[in-house]
Amino acid sequence: MSPRRAWSFSARERRLFLLAAGNVDTFEDGYLDRSDVEPIEDPGQAWNALTIGAYTEAVTFDDHEAGYEGWTPLAPKGELSPHSRTSVPFHRQWPAKPDVVLEGGNVARSPNGSTFDTPYAFQLLTAKAPINDGRLLTVTCATSAATARGTHLAASILADYPSLWPETVRALVVHSAEWTPAMRARFDAERTRQGRVALLRRYGMGVPDLSRATRSAADALTLIAEDTLRPFDGNGKTREMNLHDLPWPTDVLNELGGARVRLRITLSYFVDPNPARRGWQRRYRYASHGLRFDVRRPTESSDDFRKRINQRALAEEENRSTTHSDAAEWYFGPEQRVAGSLHTDIWHGTAADLAKRGAIAVFPVSGWWKERPDRDRSGTGTRYSLIVSIETPGQEVDIWTPVATEAGIPIVIET
Repeated sequence: MSPRRAWSFSARERRLFLLAAGNVDTFEDGYLDRSDVEPIEDPGQAWNALTIGAYTEAVTFDDHEAGYEGWTPLAPKGELSPHSRTSVPFHRQWPAKPDVVLEGGNVARSPNGSTFDTPYAFQLLTAKAPINDGRLLTVTCATSAATARGTHLAASILADYPSLWPETVRALVVHSAEWTPAMRARFDAERTRQGRVALLRRYGMGVPDLSRATRSAADALTLIAEDTLRPFDGNGKTREMNLHDLPWPTDVLNELGGARVRLRITLSYFVDPNPARRGWQRRYRYASHGLRFDVRRPTESSDDFRKRINQRALAEEENRSTTHSDAAEWYFGPEQRVAGSLHTDIWHGTAADLAKRGAIAVFPVSGWWKERPDRDRSGTGTRYSLIVSIETPGQEVDIWTPVATEAGIPIVIET
């Protein structure tokens, strides 16, 4: 997991903010419907922030806590916490929030459904301050508690890899997330991409995991690219795109042939909000710039790939729909994953098909920098992080070692 930096970069100091999604104030049966109409609270909608929602695994009452005989947990195990808000009501141009969810506790329902409460067993243990009664510990819950856990996870990633950019830490947290079985069941039952995006606005990408965020495995390879590009030329035209020709386990994938594999890509960057804050069109676009990613198709040469990316960038700039021959193989698809400044998607296909896709383009689209040359900072470059992972579930194969050898990463042999 050694990130590549294409060139030295000097810029303003950057920070990663983790924000709570906000809490639902009252509870009721069918709480998911309530969460879906309670929008993320300000400033949780911020494009550059990592917004944390809450889910829960807490469904067991403590036998030593009296007064809850006959009560039941409001949320099933692995579901969204009743405390958590969502971005389901947001306009499609705004980012899907929360980005991820962590444990935030559950709510208990009385036998007749008239009363709701938060027993200790459905909350999280934490340090107490101030200590004025001799107790060192107390309990907490909701999205603030989930955000504290998210902050610990992000700090742990940075402790392991202190040179990572904040854009990369944000990307790794989201890239490491997986939906719980309860969440996955809802996604599997949804047949439309619009429906999947609505669920994404409820659960984010799921529950992040420190081990997945910081370590590759023999059958789960993760690549990181930290790079920069200059989006616009100061005359209203796009300026650069980057083509990442990645170290790819081509031979191993070819040997797997028709076996099913998974490719996951996350692109993370920060934008400058429009100082005018006056809408979405032309010179009043909200974001300074947008970036997109695309993957080379098996039958494309590098030149054909570049030409297609140029055509796609032009189409998105003009707000025209584009057709993608492999769009059906992506879980969200190129038209649905573009909101905000963090884009992630999952591709499923055969190993032989993936073997021929070892190039990823990152390219700019739109933005008020393009319409306001006097304020355009494209010349100094804009940073982004690209996270790519390949998983070969159920296959007894090592895809990590060939890539590590090609990339020159030392391989430690334990005796």
